Amino acid sequence: MEPAGTLPQAARRLQNDFDTLYDDELLLEVERLNIDSASFVQMEGQGDVAAQVLETVRTRGKQHNSVTGSGGMLLGRVARVGPALAELGSPLAALAENDRVATLVSLTLTPLRIDRIVSVDPKRHQIVCAGQAVLFASGMAAKMPADLPEPVALAAFDVAGAAPQVARMTNPGARVLILGCGGKSGLLTSAAARRAGASRIVGVERNEEAAAGARRLGAVDEIVLGDANDAVGIAARATKAAGGEFDLAVSCVNVPDAEMAAILATRDGGVIYYFSMSTSFTKAALGAEGVSRDVTMIVGNGYAPGHAEATLALLRAEPTLRDIFVERYS
Repeated sequence: MEPAGTLPQAARRLQNDFDTLYDDELLLEVERLNIDSASFVQMEGQGDVAAQVLETVRTRGKQHNSVTGSGGMLLGRVARVGPALAELGSPLAALAENDRVATLVSLTLTPLRIDRIVSVDPKRHQIVCAGQAVLFASGMAAKMPADLPEPVALAAFDVAGAAPQVARMTNPGARVLILGCGGKSGLLTSAAARRAGASRIVGVERNEEAAAGARRLGAVDEIVLGDANDAVGIAARATKAAGGEFDLAVSCVNVPDAEMAAILATRDGGVIYYFSMSTSFTKAALGAEGVSRDVTMIVGNGYAPGHAEATLALLRAEPTLRDIFVERYS
């Protein structure tokens, strides 16, 4: 709706009056929002998360945090499958009414209406609510698996692109740095890097409590405790722990200003994967230029072919990882 001609993610406001539906749309009855970590932490710092989400959706027609620029995804039940989805070749056409699904596209581009919020879960960054949402033919959704509690699957789907992409970026014998190794994307990517043949994996977490899950999983060889904003200190300690600079750095932190720690720790010719919505890509690009570091920096695209299935397969293949997710998010 604003500005005219923009695509949904970049729009300031979307139409969320679902009295009129188009033939290429999937209508969902919304039951739970999974707010992305950077957005939830930012809203927590401002006060009442529920009130902020209600106001954002009321004014924008979607959950699009104006500070972090990020959203999350949702769990819901299919209410209507648009008749044109099949002829358009959309994978959404395979769904049926009453299927329980998690969306695999961002809430920042999903038309959404919230009628009421039932509860807010700060541990899981999830909001139980009632409302409706629409997916377009280009959107994606995954049926909820029968072998995992729904909040657990929702948490895994929220970061489903991370592990498959890190797996294909990790060369056998590589040194890998995981900033934010104790969060859900950090746990998944460290497990993926280990299975892909990394020779040395170093994790970074802010304190021992945050690092507990990573220690239990055992996919990282050493954990450096400290503030990722301390770029010089973290880079020095991490490279010492690894025995040299890193071939691949993965940033999974949910706070701003961690760009330079990854840059300083990565070798010339190495790769940095910023899977964090708190990343400033201006700071990353200009910061790398400022220290004359020739690194390839990759935006954390949440999509990879088969990413939902690959992430569930990783959870099933790693019993300790699965146990941590079930205990933390169920």
